[in-house]
Amino acid sequence: MAAADPAVKPPHPPRVAWRLQMRERVLEEAWTLAAQNGWDRVRVADLAERSEVSRPSIYKEFGDRAGVGQALVERETERFLTRLAAVLDSSGGDVAGALRRGVAHTLDEGRRNPFIRAVLTAARGGTDALLPFLTSRPDPVFSSARELLSAWLTDAVPDAGQARREEAADLAVRLTLSHMLLPVPGQGDVSERVTRAVCAVLNH
Repeated sequence: MAAADPAVKPPHPPRVAWRLQMRERVLEEAWTLAAQNGWDRVRVADLAERSEVSRPSIYKEFGDRAGVGQALVERETERFLTRLAAVLDSSGGDVAGALRRGVAHTLDEGRRNPFIRAVLTAARGGTDALLPFLTSRPDPVFSSARELLSAWLTDAVPDAGQARREEAADLAVRLTLSHMLLPVPGQGDVSERVTRAVCAVLNH
């Protein structure tokens, strides 16, 4: 008998598979409603109706409405960082070029992705409750993006020193997020400006 391929994961037990499918349905509906109307107008009752999942099941899985929001942000963060890592890794050794493409990709996501656009638009008006998940709560987008960039810089610019790399990663994320939240018309090529600042910190 041939040995099982360790790369092929066995199927989930039916109960676990149902839970994962239920969780994904709820998050998909939460994504759609938040993109359309903003997170402040998303209600558990609406999620239950649209996803065909009972409210007790939603509360059991996520805890409360805020738990749904945190799970949604965590899912979107993972998807975003996966794409950002691919952009950075396609640099072919061109550090400045990779940084420019990474910043441009991030800004484009803010304009293209309806969920991110809705969060940013509402945040500019001071109304959206999802923004804290993106910036200040445990394991937010900010911290995760900074860790990703710092790890990438460790391989890309090993001679810069850890302190410089961490400072550069922090600066890149702060500047990019600032431009996403408060875009200024006619400010020129933001990706180029951010890259120059980061490269100056790296002395690269």
